[in-house]
Amino acid sequence: MGHAYARLALAAAGIALLTSAYNRPDPAAEMAAAADHFLKALEPEQRARTVLSFEGEERQNWHFVPRERQGLPLRDMTPTQKHLAAALLSAGLSRRGYIKATTIMSLEEVLRVLENDSGERRNPEKYYFTIFGTPGPRAVWGYRVEGHHLSHNFTIVNGRVAGAPSFFGANPAEVRQGPRKGLRALAAEEDLGRTLFASLDESQREVAVVSPRAYRDVLATPGRKAALEGQPTGLSAAKLTPRQFEHLEALLEEYAGNVPGEMAAARRERIRRAGRKLWFAWAGEGAPGRPHYYRVQGPDFLVEYDNTQNNANHIHSLWREINADFGLDLLEEHYKTSHR
Repeated sequence: MGHAYARLALAAAGIALLTSAYNRPDPAAEMAAAADHFLKALEPEQRARTVLSFEGEERQNWHFVPRERQGLPLRDMTPTQKHLAAALLSAGLSRRGYIKATTIMSLEEVLRVLENDSGERRNPEKYYFTIFGTPGPRAVWGYRVEGHHLSHNFTIVNGRVAGAPSFFGANPAEVRQGPRKGLRALAAEEDLGRTLFASLDESQREVAVVSPRAYRDVLATPGRKAALEGQPTGLSAAKLTPRQFEHLEALLEEYAGNVPGEMAAARRERIRRAGRKLWFAWAGEGAPGRPHYYRVQGPDFLVEYDNTQNNANHIHSLWREINADFGLDLLEEHYKTSHR
């Protein structure tokens, strides 16, 4: 009987190890494989549009408005190529993040109907895939998936991955008519932020509210560094009760969990290191349906969110890494090591 229990214990341990390994994928290897599969499916002309220099300025030229971009859009791909492009996007996002991204892309069709658009400006296939450098699990390269309300920038350096800036937007934030009525692509970003704000008492709100009117957009827009100038404003996390701090942690986990495995762990490590050295700022009104904005700033990361446009039914949200966007910290370490 003892031997039987021992065998069962070993089998259980083996299953646990396999499950653990399955649940901890190597993002750099998966990204390199997905990029390689995608590139091999492209025609030469498509490949020339897709692959750009890693050292060029375009790699940091990110946007989230409906405009033309460098790279290959979904609408210029074959069905097979679109499947492989989707795999490349998926490699950089968690399951939850991927669902958000594809739902956001689908909202272009909702806007097409609401705005009576021809389908040229509001097109769910105007999302561009761009690869910078030559993919490889231990190489220095990057890629970007970008279009209206979506910009995800990945930098891979010797098997380590940086995933910032990372932008999700949603217009409409809530679909209010038609067959998709009630859809909220970024519900958690709004609800968790509002839960934290609602938990503050009057004296805490006096400090947290940095403006009676919500900003029209996030402040760390393309072309601006992640860090806001000067001392962070708002309410220090050191002034939160334990329950309020749990609300703050839940909000930050929503942003950390948009990416997979080691990437999410790296974001959580930034949050853990910050401890109570976090600042929560709110602008605008607290009532549902009214324009509002929030941000959480730590020593080396920034979360921003706004919902002000289109009668407060239009969300922008982002995760940025102070002095480390586009993998600048990984690249600095790499260049020092290579030079040595």
